[in-house]
Amino acid sequence: MALTLKLQVITPEALVFSDDVSMVVLPGTAGEMGVLPGHEPLMTTIEAGDLVITKGGEEMDLAVGAGFAQITGDHVCVLTDMAIEADKIDEAAAEAARKRAEQSLSEKLTAEQQAAVEASLRKATAQLAVKRRHRERHHHGGSKHQ
Repeated sequence: MALTLKLQVITPEALVFSDDVSMVVLPGTAGEMGVLPGHEPLMTTIEAGDLVITKGGEEMDLAVGAGFAQITGDHVCVLTDMAIEADKIDEAAAEAARKRAEQSLSEKLTAEQQAAVEASLRKATAQLAVKRRHRERHHHGGSKHQ
């Protein structure tokens, strides 16, 4: 059995992440889902949230949007409409986007507009959660070296 997984995170704009990792935790629609090497093949949906990558004892967070994950025994491919590394998230911009989305939800919207605004809200909220968790992890105790 392989000791690593090949993880690829792809958005419409770019291949955001491609590397061998020891574990990945996906923000599944039914809750967090940990994937280790040798996982049974699976196709699942993900929702906006924190995708946690473990490599060499270090953890890295990506804020992701909704999408799909295809899992095979040694490969995880995530297709999503957003993927941003925690340290590249602009917290002020994400907070402003969250406030704009919440304000828009109080207005009269078509079903299509409502869905788009709710998606924007989920993405902004995911970015803020990932940024804050990343800051907590690195502020209190720093990285875990093994």
